[in-house]
Formats: sequence, structure tokens, C-alpha cells
Amino acid sequence: MPSPLKDFASLTQLRQQLKVQQEARAAAELEQQRRAKVAAIEADLFRHSIGQVAPLVVPDKACLQAPRPEPIARQHLADEQAALAESLSDDFSVETLLDTDAELSYARASITADTVRKLRRGHWVIQSQLDLHGMRTDEAREALADYLRSVCRRGLRCVRIIHGKGLGSINKEPVLKGKVRNWLVQKDEVIAFCQAKASDGGSGALVVLLKAQT
Repeated sequence: MPSPLKDFASLTQLRQQLKVQQEARAAAELEQQRRAKVAAIEADLFRHSIGQVAPLVVPDKACLQAPRPEPIARQHLADEQAALAESLSDDFSVETLLDTDAELSYARASITADTVRKLRRGHWVIQSQLDLHGMRTDEAREALADYLRSVCRRGLRCVRIIHGKGLGSINKEPVLKGKVRNWLVQKDEVIAFCQAKASDGGSGALVVLLKAQT
């Protein structure tokens, strides 16, 4: 059987623990009340500072997204500009640039007369040819421009352009003959041309010498 003195000491210790817990709860409640009071004071101060407020009025309008600009076909524009720069004009006249020989030959200022003589004699082998027979003027102009770009990319130096003698035309006149000469003079890659030899087409064709591609 436990002694009365020991039971009294345990009871005293329990009372002290309960007192500590009660004081802790009371302190927590006081702290909570203090914080609530501070928050209320700050809220009153904020409301007093900003005054009366009202909700924003939302306009009765639909928010439509601005249409996106159409994409710009930059490469297409660049191709069109390049084609325009390379376009051939029918208003250009080559007559004052041609030699007075029977073949009406042509050469750039930097090309010697010996080069033209070699071209007439067939010094360079004809590596390719373009036949413009039966084409309308617009078709022939475009075909010639495309053809020159193609052969220059391939690195060819000497080609033949067949424009015909005009035997099948209404007036029996070679419509494309003069135009082809005018077009060729306008191309930087053409450095000389002359009428083809009889065996290569004679007055119905031109032998064209192209600039060497680096």
C-alpha cells in the first residue's frame, strides 16, 4: 500500500502541470485576440484610406482577336524581282551595235575581233541548241531567258538559237530574227553571237558565245 506522503506529492505535481497548461491556453487566447484586434484596426485603416469603392463596370462588348496579317511570300517576291531584273525588252534596238558584216555579228566591247572570227569559223563546238520555231513572241522571249539561265548553270560556252527564216509567216518575214538579236544583247552572259554557218542553220539561226562561269 503506497504511503500518504507519496500520494500527496503526485497530486501536487499534477496540479502544477494543469496550472501550466491553463496558463499556456490563456496566453494563446490573449495572443489570438491581440492579432484579431490588430487586423481589425489595419482593415479599418485601409478602408478609411481608399474610401468608398464600387465594382468595375464591364462594357457590353465582345473581345475579338485582331486578325493576323497574311504571311508574306518573301521568296516568291524575290523570284519575281529577279525575273523582272532579267526581263527582256522588245523596245531595245540592237542595230547600232551590230557589225556591218553579212552575218550581223555582235560582241561586247571587251571581246576582240579575233574572237568573233573564231566564232564564225566554228572554233567552239556547239554544245546545245534552242529551237524557237512556231512560238509566239512572248513564248519565245520566256523560253530564251529560261534556256540561257539553264545553260549558264551547266557551264556551257557555245550554243545555237534557231529563230527560223520566216518562210511560214504571213509576210514571209522572220518575225523572231530581229527580236532574238535584241534579247541576246540585253543578257550579260552573252558576250558575242553571229549568224550560223549554212550547215548549222544559216540565216535562220545564231551561234552564241557565253561568258565563262567561274
